[in-house]
Amino acid sequence: MKDAGDLGKTEAELIAARRNNLAALRSRGADPFAASRYEVTSKAHEIAEQHGGLAKGEDAPEHVVGIAGRIVSLRKMGKAVFADLEDRTGRIQLYLRKDAVGDEMFDLFDQLDRGDLIGVHGYPFRSKMGELTIRVQRLSILGKSLWPFPDKWHGLVDVEKRYRQRYVDLIVNPEIRDVFVKRTRIVATLRHFLDARGFYEVETPVMLHVAGGAAARPFRTHHNALDLDLDLRIATELNLKRLIVGGLERVYEIGRIFRNEGMDTKHNPEFTMLELYAAYWSAAEMMDFNEEMLAHLVTTLSKSDVLEFDGKPISFKRPFARVSYFEAMQKWAGVTREELLQPEHARELLARLGLPQPATTSHGHALDKIFEAFIEPKLVDPTFVYDYPVVISPLAKRKEGDPEIADRYELFIAHMEVINAFSELNDPDDQRARFEAQVKERAAGDEEIPPPDWDFVTALEYGMPPTAGMGMGIDRLVMLLTNNTSIREVILFPLQRPLPP
Repeated sequence: MKDAGDLGKTEAELIAARRNNLAALRSRGADPFAASRYEVTSKAHEIAEQHGGLAKGEDAPEHVVGIAGRIVSLRKMGKAVFADLEDRTGRIQLYLRKDAVGDEMFDLFDQLDRGDLIGVHGYPFRSKMGELTIRVQRLSILGKSLWPFPDKWHGLVDVEKRYRQRYVDLIVNPEIRDVFVKRTRIVATLRHFLDARGFYEVETPVMLHVAGGAAARPFRTHHNALDLDLDLRIATELNLKRLIVGGLERVYEIGRIFRNEGMDTKHNPEFTMLELYAAYWSAAEMMDFNEEMLAHLVTTLSKSDVLEFDGKPISFKRPFARVSYFEAMQKWAGVTREELLQPEHARELLARLGLPQPATTSHGHALDKIFEAFIEPKLVDPTFVYDYPVVISPLAKRKEGDPEIADRYELFIAHMEVINAFSELNDPDDQRARFEAQVKERAAGDEEIPPPDWDFVTALEYGMPPTAGMGMGIDRLVMLLTNNTSIREVILFPLQRPLPP
């Protein structure tokens, strides 16, 4: 995006030149930061749609439009100027002649740079080269860019800079803007789907006395007025189930979750989760509902039931594949149900399978590591894995007739867990016993196990109906629907280390 005259100049020299242009504009009474609004009547894509049929040399002077955006290219040729203006919907060419706008307005272009924000009023015509163009009649300067733009942003070796200066990334890479526009549409489509099926959207606290509902380390903060340590939530689960106890019956929340854990292509310490709960539903009904929801999302947003992700086609055609937890473990890890359910042999099992053995490894942690290593790599097309062990499902109801198994499933797509769901445990005595077991595991050194939320047991003692619930990572869903293999590409401002002073 640099001018040919910018080549060979240092960044400091380029900034100084832009600062000089700012001073020159102000001296002419054209302060680029003075405007408080601009009358925008059209967007670039609207102009293209409405006037795309103009023939070469044809104009439409009766259709005056007002458009605003950023200059992305600028060519002054004697007594005429060509420029490309970009708004959030696309790009359109501008054409301005000195004899049409007068010396004062025309000469403003001597102090304009790529990246500056302008507004123009004029009418569309088709240039002799065949490009749809706006013949400018009036020009306003709406903002000055004081930093030069990079030539190739994605080609930088320091990819961290793209995330650190996301505003520049969004300016110079329209495809990145498209990802986040699509993210907005994904969430809106989800909300519409849920609202239409009788769910209420709610908001629950982010700061909690006890951060429960998942196995993860919380971030801790302090409330000065109450002199009280609080945790940022690691899930919305327990408060949403309190609302089921309260009689709302169908609730959901799309909210930020905070987990003090490592970062990789699938994990960011701050992420967005959809959790929803439906009273009187079974896990089987929730599974069917999730399948309908995902298929609806994909076909609505992509106009197809097949997506390409990481170079591979992924089919969302119903029905999705389904496999039991122990069937998958037997098939791909070569271990039986009996072996998996023996807590005293968890470390031996890890050793036999060639997996790392941390100093403190709970039974549940060992099962998770085996599943991650042997099962997840096999799951590409949408696949429901169901009937998980109770030991790794502390909030799920036991399966009727099999007390070692939870009525739980997870949905995996492209090796990633996207949904976790189960029939909710509503027996307060069973919940108390599981919390007590977790207290022992936490005391033994598993810091990811949260302290028990005893008030939640009290809530269950008031009576919670049979309920199915699910959680879905919005960021991973967006990754799938936008063909991005890194979670940082779908979060506007992923966590970064601060730059040194």
